[in-house]
Amino acid sequence: MFGSNKSKDAVKPGSIIPSASSHSLNSLVQGTVVEGKVKATTDIRIDGTIKGDLICSSKVIIGPTGAIEGTVKCQNAVIEGNFNGILNVSELLNIRETAKVVGEVSYGKLIVQSGAVISGSYKVAGDNSHSNGNGAFKSSGEAKKAAASESESKAISGKVGEFAKAN
Repeated sequence: MFGSNKSKDAVKPGSIIPSASSHSLNSLVQGTVVEGKVKATTDIRIDGTIKGDLICSSKVIIGPTGAIEGTVKCQNAVIEGNFNGILNVSELLNIRETAKVVGEVSYGKLIVQSGAVISGSYKVAGDNSHSNGNGAFKSSGEAKKAAASESESKAISGKVGEFAKAN
């Protein structure tokens, strides 16, 4: 009747039970080695080593001391450490300057920072009408239209400059 507005089910600060609104992060610390198959439904940060498969329906972060040797399938990835194997990122793959990525890589979007070491095969995942599946462009008329000639590029650049000056 004269109760407070606070919910009895509210989680107190410092509690070991995460609140429903918080974002969980799995962590594999430096010095830890996992061999086998790892599945995660929330973000996972690797500062240790995984030898095997990692399937994550969210983001995988390989820290500067982290390493994965095997297969990774995830939605997004940030790599600062070492990766060797098959990497399938459905959305954004961000390879930082301290990273070394070797293997077969597919991605939705790719960012590679200067200083990163990458080798292997890299291809855009998903339905790409201009790709023939191995990262190369098809020689269809539509792909040819996408590649403008040098004079067309200069004309477009000039119009962009004029537009910028007008606004």
